[in-house]
Amino acid sequence: MTDIDLAAAARTSKAWPFEEARKLLRRYPDGRRPDGRPVLFETGYGPSGLPHIGTFQEVLRTTFVRRAFEALTGGAPTRLVAFSDDMDGLRKVPDNVPNAQLLADNLGKPLSRIPDPFGAGYDSFAAHNNAMLRRFLDRFGFEYEFVSSSEMYNSGAFDDGLRGVLRNYQAILDIMLPTLRAERAATYSPVLPVSPTSGRVVQVPVEVVDAEAGTIRFTDEDGAIVEQSALGGMAKLQWKVDWAMRWVELGVDYEMYGKDLTDSGVQSGKIAAVLGGRKPEGLVYELFLDANGEKISKSKGNGLTIEEWLTYGSEESLGFYIFPNPKSAKSLHAGVIPRAVDDYWQFRAALADQPLDKQLGNPVWHLLGATDPSRAGAGDNLPVTYALLLNLVGVLGPHATREQVWSYLGNYVDEADPAAHPALDRLVDTALAYNREFVAPGLVRAKPAANEAAALRELDQHLAKMEPDTPSEDLQTMVYEIGKREEFGFASLRDWFQALYRTLLGSDQGPRMGSFIALYGIANTRKLIAEALSR
Repeated sequence: MTDIDLAAAARTSKAWPFEEARKLLRRYPDGRRPDGRPVLFETGYGPSGLPHIGTFQEVLRTTFVRRAFEALTGGAPTRLVAFSDDMDGLRKVPDNVPNAQLLADNLGKPLSRIPDPFGAGYDSFAAHNNAMLRRFLDRFGFEYEFVSSSEMYNSGAFDDGLRGVLRNYQAILDIMLPTLRAERAATYSPVLPVSPTSGRVVQVPVEVVDAEAGTIRFTDEDGAIVEQSALGGMAKLQWKVDWAMRWVELGVDYEMYGKDLTDSGVQSGKIAAVLGGRKPEGLVYELFLDANGEKISKSKGNGLTIEEWLTYGSEESLGFYIFPNPKSAKSLHAGVIPRAVDDYWQFRAALADQPLDKQLGNPVWHLLGATDPSRAGAGDNLPVTYALLLNLVGVLGPHATREQVWSYLGNYVDEADPAAHPALDRLVDTALAYNREFVAPGLVRAKPAANEAAALRELDQHLAKMEPDTPSEDLQTMVYEIGKREEFGFASLRDWFQALYRTLLGSDQGPRMGSFIALYGIANTRKLIAEALSR
């Protein structure tokens, strides 16, 4: 496959990253900016709370579009900026952060000027949270440039942007004031000074004294009239104005954002035009929801953290879960992890044999950043599904060890050695953790009904006659035939398999029983049956 082949396939691919990338191609028909600079992608992060997967997904999805654009243009130069809004004033104390009083004492101050409540040695609360985000972005292998709002303001890099806002002060007010409630409009200012006495970002009316010099006048919290510069970190801009200024000053070409920022995007686009720039291309995505269907919040901490997902699943499965349908809301809780792991490996196994147009629609192509199907060749099949692994760990109990799990995997996997199957070995650890946290505490194996008990006795008798190395397909056929027999009274085979899952595994769902019996062992399965019949 050549770059020409890839670009041709990308032009017609219906995968959403290519649809987004073609927006940029309409902006720059030859794939290059007129000024010669790389096409700039941006993501934003508000470090007022601990980063969660909702934060990470924006970088991942933007990277999908970036790579799609590069494929579409035969390798046009691009950059990705991960921008932290750490000059924002802290508006409320997050629920999931220690030393709440320390934060309460510093409410209103820029996040980068508040001490680290975690006591982890960082210069500020924002520095701690920024470091957490960067740590994971680095672990996942993203190519990005981290930019801090505070550094841009404090260093003077945004001074020209601030002057532009001061020059166009009334025009910006004309855009914003009609969108505000009367009470809010009465005190609204595009510029938020930093109080020279309290160090807080104050929301008060501001008078522009000298736009070119950057001088403003306002009434401070203590009633004093203050005249000071807005430059060099002495002020920041209101959110929508700040966003627009950033687009113009950095030259942002693409930025996606959540549905909750739809109005902000509209107003910021208008302000960007006033400042002499234009709104980036982008996608408005739906938000992640927790297990109760509520929006995930950094301050509440009601979503999965990145570390939690990686405790119970894999990096690849996280990316796979995030990929599809960005315009549809997704529930984000531990229960979605096992399916995401198995679906990832199913799509990865299929990639190598797919034609190019199908590869470009395969989420794994985007996750790998692949342009060569050989990357999904030998070794890309997981020898045991995660669901089956979880069932094995479940019957072994909450105190199972990885050595025990691998001893059972020897019944099912060639070269049952962790070194030979590193991806499976990582999943053994996550399966043990998932079982301890979410399965074992509520595991109850049901007492079989009379017809179920009769079928289990029949299953036991058949297993007693089988060799230990009986293939899983033969075991599956045998289980299947028992379930079809009329004397056991199952309305459908589904009822039979659910009876097996409830009585032997303590679950409403389960694996192919032939595969489970082969993995767990015929003798051990007979013990499970005996335990079920004794209840």
